[in-house]
Amino acid sequence: MKQIIAIIRMNKMNATKQALIEAGFPAFTVRKVVGRGKGIVDFGVIQGAQAEAPEAIARLRDDGPMLMPSRMMTVAVADESVSKLIEAVMRANRTGNGGDGKIFVLPIEDAVRVRTGERGTAAVN
Repeated sequence: MKQIIAIIRMNKMNATKQALIEAGFPAFTVRKVVGRGKGIVDFGVIQGAQAEAPEAIARLRDDGPMLMPSRMMTVAVADESVSKLIEAVMRANRTGNGGDGKIFVLPIEDAVRVRTGERGTAAVN
């Protein structure tokens, strides 16, 4: 079993949910998170500044590191489903621009369904 952690843009959450459901992964956990990658350009702030939004202009003048709101999605899947899940997340989130997100794959040693006591992949399927 694997745990897939995907960090995605907030505005891609609905498309990602739909892509996962269509790919056969209806169960997942999502958290609101903030963070930043290596990039230093936030295109949303630049667009806001071009539209003369005072908040965006102020953020462009701030020299401190900006933490951007994102979503962190966690899914537990069987080993043979990892590629299918990654493809669904990438299809829903890839724009070709910086900030499209990251996907991490981690091993899961065991899982237990509390209600039934099922273990292993039976607990996550």
